[in-house]
This record gives sequence, structure tokens and C-alpha cells, in this order.
Amino acid sequence: MAQLSRRAFVTAAASTVAGPLRAQTGWPSRPITVLVPNPPGGGTDFAARLFQDALSRALGTGVVIDNRPGANGNIAILAAVRAAPDGHTLLMQYSGYHAGNPAMMRDPGWDPLRDLQPVGMATVAPHGIFVSPELPVSDLAGFIAYAKARPGRLNYASSGNGSVQHIAGVLFGRAIGVEMAHVPYRGAAPALQDVAGGRVEMFITTPSSAIGLVRGGKLKALAVASEARVPALPEVPTAAEAGLAGFVVDAWFAFFAPAGTPPEIVQRINAALRGAAAQPNLRRRAEEAGVLLRPLTVAEMDEVARREIETLGRIIRENGITLE
Repeated sequence: MAQLSRRAFVTAAASTVAGPLRAQTGWPSRPITVLVPNPPGGGTDFAARLFQDALSRALGTGVVIDNRPGANGNIAILAAVRAAPDGHTLLMQYSGYHAGNPAMMRDPGWDPLRDLQPVGMATVAPHGIFVSPELPVSDLAGFIAYAKARPGRLNYASSGNGSVQHIAGVLFGRAIGVEMAHVPYRGAAPALQDVAGGRVEMFITTPSSAIGLVRGGKLKALAVASEARVPALPEVPTAAEAGLAGFVVDAWFAFFAPAGTPPEIVQRINAALRGAAAQPNLRRRAEEAGVLLRPLTVAEMDEVARREIETLGRIIRENGITLE
């Protein structure tokens, strides 16, 4: 019997499952919308678009990306939790919003455990330390010395209060013993533009949204806050290699569905995600963008999300971070 290639096997398996499921449940009966709580161009948007075509092929329907930025992610998140739990609406959730918003807001209008159903992991993103090209520094040690000579005078960007970038900035300042001012933005893309333009000095964020600017000479990459170097930026040292041991920051971007979505549909989407993550072209795109693929089962994704709620929430409360 002729052997199928891995890609052909994944596609054939997806088609085999999709047909019976549609016949039994009527799903999917229309395109699936993926709500993205950030503007185009950032890590959240990249994660959604990375899986868009593969999901469409595996599930036998169109997949539409709907960017709804604002309110620290709450506009898109609330739209997701209020959507019909029929498998036609998904949320590309960012770990900073998932764990951060409930810790910073008295009532965000949604509860991560009650209102959202984990579906599967998209990407895990190590963060890089990026600075304005106008700064007279060439490495992390130089930037740390520059910051120490100007306590309280430098700014760092984030995609919003309580985001992983915000937490990273707080932890970075503590690690080097220098206070820096936080400047929140509505997503990574506008923050990067201001750092590139010299209006903000530093941004600790995912490489996927910054690589183009780094390669174009409009942004300096000083280090990656990861255990290992990022293949997309092989010349950039880890924070430990650059002299800041123990400074590790990452974020995840994952698919969630409204609570109450039928388990068989959740499992079907999860299988499609894990199948997509095995495709060489998708893995290559992820590597080029500096993110990792970590295919998880629904139960494993639930465990990761619960752990993030606990750990990130604790850091936010201990540091008194709010949305004000």
C-alpha cells in the first residue's frame, strides 16, 4: 500500500472527519469568524492569520479574521463571550488580556473560567528587548548603563496596561534598578512605530511584530528574553548572554470559544489546529517570525490558561497595576 506524505495524511484525515461531523451536527454551516482584540500587524493578529488558511482547509469553510481593538482587548473579548456558542465564532486570545484584565478590573464583563472555552494553542512568543535606533547604544549593557544615568527619564511602551509587555517593563526596571515610565498603546503596531520614531525608548515585545523594522534598520534588537536564541534573529543574544541572567518573558496566543460550545466541535477545531501545526510551511512561517508552535490538547490548553491566570494575576496585584 502506498504511503501518504505527512501533509497529505493530515489533509486526508481532516477531510474524513469534517464530512461526518457536518452531516451529524450541521457544523460548519457558514464561515468561522476569528475575533482579534488587536489591530493588524501585532503578534495576536499574526497568530490568527498564521492558522487561517490551514483551518479553512481542514474545516471545509471560510475563516474570517475580524480585528476589533480597544478597551485593552475587551471589545473583542466581550463580542466573543456574547456570541452564539455554535462553533462559528472564535477568539484569538492574548495571555496578557486573559489573565491580566480580570486582575486589573473590578468587573471586566467576562470571566476567563466561566465565559470562555479553551480550544487550542496557536503560538508561544518569546519577547525581545527593542529600543529606538536614535539611542547611542549598541547592546543591552550599553542601554542599561544609559538608563541608569537617566533614572525616571526613559519610557517603555506596551500594548496596554497589564499586558505582558507592561509586566516585562516593570520586571526589567526592577532587574536593573531603574524606574522607567510606562506608555500604553492600543496594540503592538502603534507602539513599535513610536519606538522606531524615537518618541519612546524601549519596547519589550514579540519578535513577530518587530522583525521587519529590525531588518530595515528602524529598530535595534538588544536581546531576547528567552532561554535560547530565536531562529529569526540568530545574531541577537539572549538576555542572559547579554548580562541580564534570569530575565525570561514569553506570551501565548490561543484560540478560545464562547462557553457552551459543543465539546465535539471544540475537539474538531483542536484537531485541526494540531494538524496545522505539523505542516512544514506553517512551521517555517512561525520560525521566520520568531514564534514557537506548541500544539496542545484541549485539556492541556485549559491547564496553561489556568496557570497564567494565577501567576500573571499575582504579579499584577503585587505591583498594584491597574487600567487607570
